[in-house]
Amino acid sequence: MTAEDKRLLASRKREENWQRWGPYLSERQWGTVREDYSEGGDATWSYFPHDHARSRAYRWGEDGLLGISDRQCRLCFSVAVWNGRDPILKERLFGVTGPEGNHGEDVKECYYYLDSTPTHSYMKGLYKYPQSRYPYEDLVDVNKHRPLSELEYELSDTGAFDESRYFDVQAEYAKPSPNDILIRLTITNRGPVAAVVHLLPQLFYRNTWTWECTDEGCTMPPTMQLVDGVVKTHHETLDEFWYACDQPEAMGGWQWLFTDNETNQQLHPGLPSESEFSKDAFHRYVVEGEVKAVNPKQKGTKCAPYGFQKLEAGQSTVVRLRLTSKADSFITETCNSDTKHFHDQAFGESFDQGFQSRLDDANEFYAQRIPDSLSSDRRSIMRQAYAGLLWTKQFYHYSVNSWLDGDPNGVPAPEARKSGRNADWRHLFNRDVISMPDKWEYPWYAAWDLAFHMVPMAHLDNEFAKQQMILFLREWYMHPSGQIPAYEWNLGDVNPPVHAWGVWQVYKASGPAGQRDRVFLAKAFQKLLINFTWWVNRKDPRGRNIFSGGFLGLDNIGVFDRSKPLPQGHLEQADGTAWMAFYCGGMLRMAMELAEDNEAYGDMASKFFEHYVAIAEAMNSMDGTGLWDEEDGFYYDHLFVDGKSIPMRVRSLVGLLPLMTGVLLDEEEINKLPGFKRRMKWFLDNRDDLSKHMTYMECQDDDDPKKGLRLLAIPSEDRFRRLLAVMLDEDEFLSPYGIRSLSAAHRDEPYVFEFGGQKNEVHYVPGESETRMFGGNSNWRGPIWFPTNFLLIQSLKRYHAYYGDSFRVECPTGSGNRMTLMEVAQELERRLIALFEINKDGQRPIHGEDKTYAEDPNWDELVLFYEYFHADSGRGLGASHQTGWTALVASMLRSQAKLPKHLPIDNS
Repeated sequence: MTAEDKRLLASRKREENWQRWGPYLSERQWGTVREDYSEGGDATWSYFPHDHARSRAYRWGEDGLLGISDRQCRLCFSVAVWNGRDPILKERLFGVTGPEGNHGEDVKECYYYLDSTPTHSYMKGLYKYPQSRYPYEDLVDVNKHRPLSELEYELSDTGAFDESRYFDVQAEYAKPSPNDILIRLTITNRGPVAAVVHLLPQLFYRNTWTWECTDEGCTMPPTMQLVDGVVKTHHETLDEFWYACDQPEAMGGWQWLFTDNETNQQLHPGLPSESEFSKDAFHRYVVEGEVKAVNPKQKGTKCAPYGFQKLEAGQSTVVRLRLTSKADSFITETCNSDTKHFHDQAFGESFDQGFQSRLDDANEFYAQRIPDSLSSDRRSIMRQAYAGLLWTKQFYHYSVNSWLDGDPNGVPAPEARKSGRNADWRHLFNRDVISMPDKWEYPWYAAWDLAFHMVPMAHLDNEFAKQQMILFLREWYMHPSGQIPAYEWNLGDVNPPVHAWGVWQVYKASGPAGQRDRVFLAKAFQKLLINFTWWVNRKDPRGRNIFSGGFLGLDNIGVFDRSKPLPQGHLEQADGTAWMAFYCGGMLRMAMELAEDNEAYGDMASKFFEHYVAIAEAMNSMDGTGLWDEEDGFYYDHLFVDGKSIPMRVRSLVGLLPLMTGVLLDEEEINKLPGFKRRMKWFLDNRDDLSKHMTYMECQDDDDPKKGLRLLAIPSEDRFRRLLAVMLDEDEFLSPYGIRSLSAAHRDEPYVFEFGGQKNEVHYVPGESETRMFGGNSNWRGPIWFPTNFLLIQSLKRYHAYYGDSFRVECPTGSGNRMTLMEVAQELERRLIALFEINKDGQRPIHGEDKTYAEDPNWDELVLFYEYFHADSGRGLGASHQTGWTALVASMLRSQAKLPKHLPIDNS
């Protein structure tokens, strides 16, 4: 057991609170639904824009640059810098809003997560800060006027990094003990000439006192005060912490600045504030030279040591800081609770030794998680994927009841809000650390994203993964009706039902077979029963086991905007129906596992087996009501209108998702459940017609049916082969970088459908969206998406476990190259991994045509984990730090290598 594993164990047992401090500070609190108190309730971007963020206190959270906070985001630390030319102090990340961007909102910064352990005992991040005036106006103006047919206009396109005229700002954190945080900031001038950098390492309290709310546990403003060169802090519900800064001559000595984290009422009249010293005081002091902006008494709720230095070309400066609980042994034993002694001792040999020790621990931990057999480049990709996954944890607070009604001393909530967005989710109370999709573009949870995040997370911190999966099933999250909250913009929207699958993945990673966490599985199963019932009652409009579900996370993939009602009729969805069979299969597998200890679960296994069969039968029906098209060999959505079922002949992932529904059942496990076995035998004896169109509990070994595996799957073997032939066709779905979300056959032959007097068209778009549907923020009409690729790969591995090496298909279709299904799965993994690897041209496909990453040694090892990827070139698209589900590349890399025996591996 590594030192980091021991910390995880101590944290799980609540012996030591190692995860109290971490990267829980958001990268964007401005422009979120929670901070929007506008009359219309849909002007999120304009109500609280980036330009207000420096001078206006947030209600529900905080943000900062490369920052950390405690688990409840009470006390926060972040980096602020200034190059002497910008119009504002750089305290947080900037990006264009949805209306300003030609492809939706997009962060316009260069920053990278380089390392983190699960307890955040060591962390490292990097921000690249231009030395020229930051091109805020240029980025907004160009993006706003660019058509959808053009690429986004990025920071690198403005010339901001020409001649390497920028600073590398690297932030590192190390924890010798749970409440002792060492901070090391390294700033390097990468430019060809000397340049001045101003630095303010900020410590501040999240404003929980102004609003007079009752859901924070803090009624009095906290305090910070400078005593003998050390900042002493006090908060009602947090320990007293001491904050100190080393004083190298290089920064010209430090000047301590203090203010309050409150709104500047001169700029925002009518908003609550209780102090004459406002949140934007450091900006006004440093950038505008307003000396009186800061508190001369050197106290408040926000502080920073301020210094500046002229760095020669290539020169670096290192700044050391320390934030420590007064109750920590470093103070009580080493410093005798004396501030002067603390300052003297804080930056002695123990500081650098502490950093080196935690970095050694991180290396030891990942040596056990990242196989040596991988190339050095692949190991680096894997570690950065894990780092990004861990850095995108975020404190998330949202009490819908308080948001709907407004706070006693807050901004009055518009009356229309009480019947508007999220009005039927008053029970929901979020105040937790949650894995985010992307802390800038998606600084709020998304339920179906989370399930994918927890697959790689489960092999780093299984306890956190279990807690996250259970959290969304708790009564203050899940709706009384059984619905799982989708995401902040519309909690009642419908995401694909992947939570059961996610629970199963995390359970399998909780230990070797026979030693896994059955209590976790049982808790999740009971709540998932409620959610499954919600799906059945709400999303099967004709009671035929053919499901609708709305957009189901696939945004603009279809002919219509599936999140909105149709003018007439309803859509019967191949993906919605496949997702429900997938849900049934997951619940069946869990019920059989739990039945080994409790026979009552055997009846639930029978229930989900029969429900799966009913869905498969309905989907495969040949009476004109099913979703299979025999001529095309594909599944399609159907529009049911005026008593007719009209196929929507779009060749998309919608028709491939039935592939992922296969369920493997072990005959030995079936034999342990006599009730389930009897019910299954009845179906086999009396419904042999089902085997014509689906794979219906076929035996792996006909000579000895008491052994081996049984396979339950929506497509029959013949249909399975026909679907694979389409999926593995390079003129259709198979891209150099994985499986496309829409067939390339629609490149020259778009699908056109006239309905309701309108002409609707879907054509292959391998890159950014060319439609404003869903804000133009993502595109499922061609690009590569990791979550669906991962599910298809898992499915192929299950099929291979059943069929074995004798079952072979052409890959690519028409190539004459025949592969087993395992080899096909591995080939798809290889293509997806290739997105991040250096190719023969010295480029990583994710970086597109940006030569800087290939030619500059200060960029060449930096990897970004995008939301999705251009299906033809591999260029990264959408949110640039969506390490949540794109961290699945780490799981793919693990499956490509020989793994340590002690790690539980199960790709089923």
